[in-house]
Amino acid sequence: MAMHVRKGDEVMVTAGANKGQTGRVSRVDASRDRVWVEGVNLRTKHIKRSQVNPQGSKVTRESPIHISNVSPMVDGKPTRVRFQINDDGSKDRVAVRNGAVLGRVSPPKKK
Repeated sequence: MAMHVRKGDEVMVTAGANKGQTGRVSRVDASRDRVWVEGVNLRTKHIKRSQVNPQGSKVTRESPIHISNVSPMVDGKPTRVRFQINDDGSKDRVAVRNGAVLGRVSPPKKK
């Protein structure tokens, strides 16, 4: 099944603690239905002391968000996504809000 969000999309978080924040999708894990959004859902991880890092440290990194909690943005507003099959057999992602094509899902079918 095709996903409504892909790497590089500008998205808005629509549910959860980070609701209303926007960012670019940096990574998608299709098997777990999770996405990583740049600058959103930041978590602080404490790193234990080691020979490489004798002082120890704190690292801030992005955590995944469930894919159902993000929506692609068109004209600065979140939109739902439809899938449209073209005459040549290719499949596109289309924004419901204004009909803009968000990207190609599959290439044209060979005859």
